[in-house]
Amino acid sequence: MHVIDRETVNDLLDWPTVVAALRAGHLGGRPQIKDVLMRDEPGAFLTRVAWLPGNALGLKSVTVFPKNTARTPPRPAVQGQFLLFDPETGAVGAVIDGVAITAWKTAGDSALGADLLARRDVETFVILGAGAMAEPLIRAHLSVRPSLKRIIIANRTRARAEALKERLADLGRDVLVSDDFSAASDGDVVCTATMSSEPVLRGAWLKPGAHVDLVGAYTPDMREADDEVLRRGRLFVDARETTLHEIGELMMPLAAGVISEADIVGDLFDLVPASSEGTSARRSAEEITVFKNGGGAHLDLMTAGAIHAAYLESGRG
Repeated sequence: MHVIDRETVNDLLDWPTVVAALRAGHLGGRPQIKDVLMRDEPGAFLTRVAWLPGNALGLKSVTVFPKNTARTPPRPAVQGQFLLFDPETGAVGAVIDGVAITAWKTAGDSALGADLLARRDVETFVILGAGAMAEPLIRAHLSVRPSLKRIIIANRTRARAEALKERLADLGRDVLVSDDFSAASDGDVVCTATMSSEPVLRGAWLKPGAHVDLVGAYTPDMREADDEVLRRGRLFVDARETTLHEIGELMMPLAAGVISEADIVGDLFDLVPASSEGTSARRSAEEITVFKNGGGAHLDLMTAGAIHAAYLESGRG
């Protein structure tokens, strides 16, 4: 059994590797996926399990304690581990840092969605939120859309956005900071990563041709986009099983009749095979596309497989 810590994961991976692994993982059969979520406000305990038929199985257990960042000294808001099991014997093949997997698979998932749906000539990337996921989301999107010339970070706490701006100095792009979420109106790609329970993105702000990447909401009571975003956009998800009836982003507007399940055009198990055959999901340059990143356990499993393979190739195993 191999124990792979966060530093090793970050050393082994790059965005093209992760996006390629997620793309390949969606060319096979649909996985079995199960989630268990427990809450003791404001904390959460989440266990996600996935089994790719004839391939691999694993689970990730993480805690989400938002107040940790304000502790002295600060602690990560998200902590946990991933167990990767051998598909033939059922033995544990690797224990991998769950926080590292979460960052890579979440941002990789969004990057794959953008690669399949965003225009090829996008220039301005706007992210709402400057938390832990903001930097990997920006870097992952740049890996699939190098046409991006400008990054706008909109966050209610300016100091946190300025700190993120400094960490992005190596990108060679213009990086701007805004206190107003309406900065989304400038975005060719608009990404939300706020963990909000109330909509922070308004559909009225979106310009024609924008691609929207909804990341932050992951529980039934969380939502980042208002009804108009969903009405104006053509809707896609990473996996129907983990988004439609699990996350408030879609649960709430479905329950209210704002959208129907028929409005969800497809998920990555539809989009990736179609793309490999040369079919594009985007119908025009003016169309607004909306992608909900649900971050299911199958994505953790695909990412864990890539990590373990890279670990063995490196000769560390």
